[in-house]
Amino acid sequence: MFAVIKTGGKQYRVAANDVVTIEKLDGAAGDKIEFTEILMVGVGADATIGAPFVEGAVVSAEVVEQGRAKKVIAFKKRRRQNSKRSRGHRQHQTTVRILDIASAGKAKKASKKSEAAAEAAN
Repeated sequence: MFAVIKTGGKQYRVAANDVVTIEKLDGAAGDKIEFTEILMVGVGADATIGAPFVEGAVVSAEVVEQGRAKKVIAFKKRRRQNSKRSRGHRQHQTTVRILDIASAGKAKKASKKSEAAAEAAN
């Protein structure tokens, strides 16, 4: 089962135990958060598409870490004017692990096997 969530002005396709880097959210590492703006949930013919959101659907996640993206350099040069400007920017990000997807009261939890594999990977 997967879900399409909306956060930070972007859409993400997530499933249980996925680790996703999204726009900055409040919370420290280990905090639990819930996404309520679910655009689609399910698999194949059983998928439910919201208009615009699926009623009662919730995706639970845990904050893994707060961080920053790679530096993006904005460089401007005006030719033959001996003028140039360089400026860098690092966007704040939050890394979250999806715990479970509940579609209108039905919860799809991560299996013990996949949880153990995710722990071993870290």
